[in-house]
Amino acid sequence: MKAAWATPGFPRLFVGLAASALGDWMLLLVLGIWVKELTGSSALAGLTIFFIVLPSLIGPLLGMWIDRVRRAPLLIWGNLASAAMVLPLLFVHGPEQVWVIYLVAVFYGFSGVILGAGTTGLIKELVAEDVLVDANAAIQSAREGLRLVGPLAGAGIYGWLGGGAVAIADAVTFIVAAAAVASIRHRQPAPAREEIGVLRELTAGARHIADDLVLRHVLVGFALLLLALGLAESSIYAIVDAFHRPATFVAVVVTVQGVGALVGALLTSRLVRWRGEVSAVVAAMVLMAAGLTVVAVTRSMTVMLVAAAGIGVSIPIVIIAVTTLIQKRTPQQVLGRVSTVTELMASGPQALSMAVGAALVAVVSFRVTFAVMAVGSLLAAGYVAVTLKDRLGRVTEPVSNTAAVPSDL
Repeated sequence: MKAAWATPGFPRLFVGLAASALGDWMLLLVLGIWVKELTGSSALAGLTIFFIVLPSLIGPLLGMWIDRVRRAPLLIWGNLASAAMVLPLLFVHGPEQVWVIYLVAVFYGFSGVILGAGTTGLIKELVAEDVLVDANAAIQSAREGLRLVGPLAGAGIYGWLGGGAVAIADAVTFIVAAAAVASIRHRQPAPAREEIGVLRELTAGARHIADDLVLRHVLVGFALLLLALGLAESSIYAIVDAFHRPATFVAVVVTVQGVGALVGALLTSRLVRWRGEVSAVVAAMVLMAAGLTVVAVTRSMTVMLVAAAGIGVSIPIVIIAVTTLIQKRTPQQVLGRVSTVTELMASGPQALSMAVGAALVAVVSFRVTFAVMAVGSLLAAGYVAVTLKDRLGRVTEPVSNTAAVPSDL
């Protein structure tokens, strides 16, 4: 990762992203815990994540706008707006204000889509192609490392001072992120407007993915994986109930998973350089399936936590490999749209399975749900391995940043 750290501007971007990630880990888990304690319902608690992913359904509309603006100002103003969007949580005092938590969750979803796409583009501008995986791994390592303290800190502040205090802390981290990006000495020329018609401009990201064999099959496999994993958002509270722990014990499970995720993030760069992005994705999906299977069958809290750590190892490997593929194989002029279409491909199935999972948690055991997720993870791994078997063991080559994809751009 040394080459990424030597890139001018990257250390400051890293600080900003780390600050924002800390706030995310503090608040996002608290939203579910808050709803669970206000309503007593695991299904309603799991729906908080559903509302967070909902804005991704209109992500391509946002992507067209993102590609029309410079990335750094987008991140500065986006972070400041995100700081303001969490403040309505200060007015939540009882079950009758649960809708406010859901509303903030939707705001958070819009923030994630916009800031995520902007960050992907800014990293591509700052960092050389051959060290993109190192930059992505460094950022993901920070996110996963902060998972070790963020959820517990958020739960602790929530238990001590309430959800409003967590919202204020999260707002401060967004302000820090905006200041960090503003300090980067990087000026991107204003993106040129494409004269191809609104419809073709809007669909350019989807057409690029459809035309790129590697991206198409990896992202379909990624969507299949998240279609399965979305079932877990409500089931995690059912697991805690089954082991006779309070709702706040979810923070412990997430933290243990974060230990594994930190290990996975630190290993990904070497894994990708050794076997390539496609192989890394397949291996991580298989590992995830193994961990999910253990959770489905074990009666031991200790074994369950070990399996959660194993699942954690697999998550950043998939994320880093997929992100690096998108950056390497997408020209900058359509990167915002490709990023938001990717978010749609991931979050659309995930939102559907979250809704199904919220209904299933009341009628079936979490063990059944986790067994289904394990099968789904294996199917996703098999799909990618079969469709891209000639890419296994190879580092994927980048496309030219000025390449016109699709051909009419």
